[in-house]
Amino acid sequence: MTDKQQDALDQLSINTLRFLAVDQVEKAKSGHPGAPLGCAPIAYLLYHKIMKYNPKDPLWSDRDRFILSNGHASALLYGVLHLAGYNLPLEQLQQFRQWGSETPGHPEYGDTPGVEVTTGPLGQGFAMAVGEAIAEKHLAAVYNHENHTPVDHHTYVLCGDGDLMEGISHESASLAGTLALGKLIVLYDDNLISLDGPTDLSYTEDVTKRFEAYHWQVLMVHDGNDLVAIEKAIEEAKAEKNKPTLIRVRTVIGYGSPKAGTNKVHGEAMGAEAVKATKKNLGFPEDKSFYVPEEAGKNWLKAVEKGKHAQAEWQAKFDAYKKAYPALGEQYERTFERKLAAGWEKAIPTFGTEKAVATRNAGQVVLNAVAGVVPELFGGAADLTASTKTIFKDSPSFHVDPVGRNVFFGVREFGMMAAVNGMAAHGGLVPFGSTFFTFSDYCRSAMRMGALMGTHSLYIYTHDSVGLGEDGPTHQPVEHLMSLRVIPKLTDFRPADANETAACWQLALERKSSSFMALSRQDLPVLDAAKYKVFEGTRKGAYVLEAFGKDVVLVATGSEVELVMKAALELKAAGINATVVSMPSFKIFEEQTEEYKASIFPNDVPKISVEAGATMGWWKYVGRDGVAIGIDRFGASAPGPLAMEKLGISVGHVVEAAKKLVKK
Repeated sequence: MTDKQQDALDQLSINTLRFLAVDQVEKAKSGHPGAPLGCAPIAYLLYHKIMKYNPKDPLWSDRDRFILSNGHASALLYGVLHLAGYNLPLEQLQQFRQWGSETPGHPEYGDTPGVEVTTGPLGQGFAMAVGEAIAEKHLAAVYNHENHTPVDHHTYVLCGDGDLMEGISHESASLAGTLALGKLIVLYDDNLISLDGPTDLSYTEDVTKRFEAYHWQVLMVHDGNDLVAIEKAIEEAKAEKNKPTLIRVRTVIGYGSPKAGTNKVHGEAMGAEAVKATKKNLGFPEDKSFYVPEEAGKNWLKAVEKGKHAQAEWQAKFDAYKKAYPALGEQYERTFERKLAAGWEKAIPTFGTEKAVATRNAGQVVLNAVAGVVPELFGGAADLTASTKTIFKDSPSFHVDPVGRNVFFGVREFGMMAAVNGMAAHGGLVPFGSTFFTFSDYCRSAMRMGALMGTHSLYIYTHDSVGLGEDGPTHQPVEHLMSLRVIPKLTDFRPADANETAACWQLALERKSSSFMALSRQDLPVLDAAKYKVFEGTRKGAYVLEAFGKDVVLVATGSEVELVMKAALELKAAGINATVVSMPSFKIFEEQTEEYKASIFPNDVPKISVEAGATMGWWKYVGRDGVAIGIDRFGASAPGPLAMEKLGISVGHVVEAAKKLVKK
């Protein structure tokens, strides 16, 4: 094939992709045609020539990852996946944005083969890509030896102006530069247009200088249709081993359309006449919808054989690797299959009752106890390692040595948790991030994304209530527990003591989904694990600790369990026999049978809940005639015990409420 013929085939293939995207949007009467028209050459080059992947095995562990951070351009990605031979038939593209389709309005992890992470909330795809690159670098350090390199791939990102405006991109880009993530390559759709109009309405910074200041390599391609220039920039990016690369590609939004270069083509269907005009301008059949010319289809599908060959070559090398390093080979396969090592749970410690232990300290003991048998556990804190106690004592820093399991994320809470999601989506790791519970507000959107994707992401929080004391209301979480409990598919854990903490860690590792822990700063008495059947009870989400009688049920979480245990003893002395319930997880409790739930909260028994946080949500369990003792205001700066007492979280308050309730 001559160069001229190849150029013509490339352009036909690119235009086929462009109009598959445009036709999706037009049929749905909603979507974003502008970015696909402008960025189709980038996507074609990546998937046709640059990237290593197998469309017939989208989960091949050593594939290159592609993340569409500007997820509103999803029609572009769906067109690519269909053309490249993934199991995404044309009928699914024709159901773009419709109920039950595999082509939702924004890419969703798990719904569509080839979608690496869920994107749409701008900036998070960029941040998750940083997590993907961290995972690749760490796993390469763990598994690669001499001539054996089972981990050797790149993470590619397509992002837009909106991604780079979001604060999370600043956090994540800074972290990526600090960690020298040389295999992260971001292609920036630099089209000078945002939804409101020209970007200079709100975005005038020097992007090149900004990223260079973050220790990135920055390259510029002046014409988004110049395949040679884009390829040259990508090869230059791949050659830079110690810095991530940002490639600024100057594109024209809505390229070829009557509305090209304006915000009018950003976020709505173009209309039938404009679609026809665009097809005419680019020499594509005007009267055909969802049309794939035979030559273009065959050209795109070269990815299938290329991908099969690449994976087969990798597999042969990996088979040799397993013979040379059998233990590492087994570990590699197991972790990418998301399986824990056989018998790992035997490493979970049990705590004695001799002295009180803060649940954050218990968490540190558990983390290090299982470190050897769960080598895929990996993470760190947002500059709070000494406070959250989330550090592997026998491992170096990832920044110093990428084989290290301790990541110092810096004060970047949102970026940290999004990176955790990216690591989890990458596979081979069970990642965690940690900070103070009040800063879960900064993390919430990333936590929602982790829950939505169903990634095995662990969000560890300490300083879980006003009991932390003198730091005052800015650092005292009040509404956080309830606000996070309402996120679908997110498992909550607020353990009452060290043994419940161990049980919660076990469940968090077993469940393979997103979860968060709220752990105490203050020391708490340790429950006798055998006497109270703590591990069995925690597995139910809520369980009975003491059953003096059925005059009243006292239910609490976390540090307040100690309080209701004391209140129950005072009530018993006063002739009122209470049942005490610890409820470490709403989510897990709701998964139990109706019979079990009724046994914990009998209909005919008055109930009181006690939790140092917002009472909203407790009425489901205590009923309209029950009492919810909590904190429906911001906290105060004072020693922890005094703050709790002044805010109504006291034994006396519980006893008084119980006496009034039982007398009714």
